Amino acid sequence: MDKKELTEQEIRTRYITPAVKNAGWQEHQIREEYQLTAGRVIARHNTCIRDTNTIKRADYVLFYNFHTPIAVIEAKDNKHKISDGMQQALGYAEMLNIPFIFSSNGDGFIFHNKYSGENEKIEKEISLLDFPSPDKLMDIYKQYNNIDSAKEKQLSSSYYTENDKIPRYYQLNAINNTYNAIINGEKRVFLVMATGTGKTYVAFQIAWRLWIAGIKKRILFLADREALRNQTYTGDFSPFKENMTIVTNRKVDKSYQIYLALYQSITGQNDTKNIFKQFSKDFFDLVIVDECHRGSASEDSQWREVLEYFDSASQIGLTATPKENKEVSNISYFGEPVYTYSLKQGIEDGFLAPYKVIRIILDKDVEGFRPELNQKDKYGNLIEDREYNDRDFDRTLFLEKRTETVAKYVSDYLKAHNKRMAKTIFFCVNQEHAAFMRQALVNENADMVKINNKYVMQITSDNEEGKNQIENFCNKNSSYPVLVTTSKLLSTGVDTKTVEFIVIDSNINSIIEFKQIIGRGTRLVEEKNKLYFTIIDFRNVTRLFADNAFDGEPLQSEEYNITKKNKEYDFCNEYVNTVETAEKEEKKGTLLPPVTNEPKKYYVDNVEVSVLKDLVKYLDYNGKLITESFKDYTRKNIKNKYATLDNFLQAWNSAEKKSIIIDEMEKAGIFIEELKANTKRDLDPFDMLCHIAYDKPPLTKKERIANVKKRNYFAKYGAKVQEVINALLDKYAETDIINLETIDILKLEPVNKIGSPMYILNRIFKGRKNFENIIKELENEIYAA
Repeated sequence: MDKKELTEQEIRTRYITPAVKNAGWQEHQIREEYQLTAGRVIARHNTCIRDTNTIKRADYVLFYNFHTPIAVIEAKDNKHKISDGMQQALGYAEMLNIPFIFSSNGDGFIFHNKYSGENEKIEKEISLLDFPSPDKLMDIYKQYNNIDSAKEKQLSSSYYTENDKIPRYYQLNAINNTYNAIINGEKRVFLVMATGTGKTYVAFQIAWRLWIAGIKKRILFLADREALRNQTYTGDFSPFKENMTIVTNRKVDKSYQIYLALYQSITGQNDTKNIFKQFSKDFFDLVIVDECHRGSASEDSQWREVLEYFDSASQIGLTATPKENKEVSNISYFGEPVYTYSLKQGIEDGFLAPYKVIRIILDKDVEGFRPELNQKDKYGNLIEDREYNDRDFDRTLFLEKRTETVAKYVSDYLKAHNKRMAKTIFFCVNQEHAAFMRQALVNENADMVKINNKYVMQITSDNEEGKNQIENFCNKNSSYPVLVTTSKLLSTGVDTKTVEFIVIDSNINSIIEFKQIIGRGTRLVEEKNKLYFTIIDFRNVTRLFADNAFDGEPLQSEEYNITKKNKEYDFCNEYVNTVETAEKEEKKGTLLPPVTNEPKKYYVDNVEVSVLKDLVKYLDYNGKLITESFKDYTRKNIKNKYATLDNFLQAWNSAEKKSIIIDEMEKAGIFIEELKANTKRDLDPFDMLCHIAYDKPPLTKKERIANVKKRNYFAKYGAKVQEVINALLDKYAETDIINLETIDILKLEPVNKIGSPMYILNRIFKGRKNFENIIKELENEIYAA
């Protein structure tokens, strides 16, 4: 066969794979069809689909050892030039931090060497016989990175594989970059990864490689929440088994090698409470600081004191939300991140769930509330005469009907969209507000509460019953609790995989806190069909999505170095902009500094509150929130593909199957079922699309069927064929055109009453080909002008 007639797969099998193996690469080093991304999830209205067109796969990734990818090969068929795969391969190499890149069409290779010397070409053509061996590439790699024999032995330490879990590409980068930095002598290493991307798993793999290699023998993992510490112990770090312990009850047992502890449990106001000092300063070789944006970022915090005490150990800071302002700085302590994987990138790669936003505007939030002359609250307290706004609501003034309106809107939404068992977190102003919200939700969902009284629960730090349900709420196999109200407790460090709704009814100004809250919904759980999540925002907090700091690179504040030695502490600014003081706020229930008297609170039960408007926003392909109706979105995307009605009609009429066009629409986020729900008319997909995109007057399916029968086109066929055609038209009236394009339609009523599929195909239509041709004629008649 002519080489140019071979497929890409045949070129790989006959020419590229043999060339690679002949160069000395072993089977376990060659990973073909290496998948990098999962394919972006597109969410619109109440439906989502994974866009398989966005899945990225490298034709070959070559590993020197089990965990070190050093070469990528992109193959093309022989109709392409030898270099045609290079730019695609360079993109994959950038994702994997790979220095050696190859493109081939089966005639030879173009070799791109990122480590080329001053007098060497970066790219050159080599023959199939000259493909470099593993040792040759590794020699270049070692020379460029100054790796001697001792470091090479340390680099050979592999990650943990007994659970059959293989790190994703970005996790592999994070593990390798951090590990390499430590064996190269870096004492402090900073790693930034979005919530839901596996920070703790990455931390375990780093710790495991260092521990197995004997480089780090005693390891301290610091967290700031019991739930996070316990999840780490029973989850990602569990392979350490009997070598691991949790520091509890302020007691220290020095016989273990891996220690998990809360900052709070090992620090205190004096040396007797600072139990970390029971360890010698050089006891630990490695300290891993989870959520290091919190207290450890501040120079005068007790948590930072722990890190400075163990200053001989290598220290790794992990966070999804690096803190950088004039008061605190992660970068000043840990240095620039060795690797960053953002929420935007995670959504684009298909590893994190996208979101849609429903922004609710309440009348009293816009208009404010001013009491009437001498108006008293429900307890007889005279309400101070001033203007109250959403900054006051649920702090100093409780409008009970406002809370009821929020609870009713969300409950009605869940009922209308068949999502009553969808796990939902309500973020409230403080613990008292969370308690009121719980009660309002109980009353709105009395039927579900009667089935199980844990359907609605308050989970705050002052509620033991609620705290005891955190594990059940996080467990993807546990149905209850479903609706939970909280203030700060669930905002960070809790692995809420199956949360589908995040309701924000709290004034949040901190980007850090906002990112942590959004992170509660970003995890994908495909087996539970949780591919996206919805944010219902009552306080316009989602405006922070537009802030450049939301998903950008962590940059050290220019003000930090100026103010760190001579800082004037602005309490109010810090109070509303950091998570730490927000937790104090939760306990105080007030925005005022602790040094001031707590203001009187008013409880008003007779002021009506209503919804003025709700806006729906979606993520576009650039990761930006856009506000447009579903129909506007549909119109824009159809016209992007088919500029005119004629273009669309030509594509529709020439398509071998109409399902091909519909599949293309769904990959672009245009879902026929959602269009049906929006139009609420008995329209064919063709009519819906033409009407929405090109303002073409639509026909109902009944009208189209009547036109087909009126033209009597099928009178040329026998009575039995006409009987089947009429039965198919009846089925089309119930369903859609795509159902006519499958043989399975013959198994359904009313068609199956005529006979079995084999009988219809062979006896009535005289073969499958004739049946398919007549179906094509039927489609043409249905859509005839």
